[in-house]
Amino acid sequence: MTSDIAIFGAGCFWGVELAYSKIEGVTATSVGYMGGETKNPSYNDVCTNETGHAEVVKVEFDSSIVNYKELVDLFWKVHDPTTLNRQGWDVGTQYRSAIFYHDEEQKQIATESRDEAEESISEGKKIVTEIVPAEEYYLAEEYHQKYLEKKSDSTSL
Repeated sequence: MTSDIAIFGAGCFWGVELAYSKIEGVTATSVGYMGGETKNPSYNDVCTNETGHAEVVKVEFDSSIVNYKELVDLFWKVHDPTTLNRQGWDVGTQYRSAIFYHDEEQKQIATESRDEAEESISEGKKIVTEIVPAEEYYLAEEYHQKYLEKKSDSTSL
């Protein structure tokens, strides 16, 4: 089985990773950084708002179980795609809404899904999500990986 890959930026990557990890057909998730200029950025680098990177979730999935469109449709539900460089209390370009596509088919699916989602949002609001080619993915520090799962495990003891 070969896994397909989807990469989404939807604010703080912890909650987004948790949401995708619960989807049947998702075989792996990780959090990292994409879309910036700095090579091998750290979390502290990205938080300066000077690297250009977004916090992203890399989703590996079995397309015979879950398809890319279903993953993109979930993307619109796990964050507010109408806020520029912000999700909740988190503010900065690293929290921007972005879909990083790997090929023309993903680009088309993401664009069509965005157009559908935009029809269902409140009048006067516009989706500000970037739909851009995937770039080099930098894995975030280990303590960020599966952060909310680890945190809930430690609090349930």
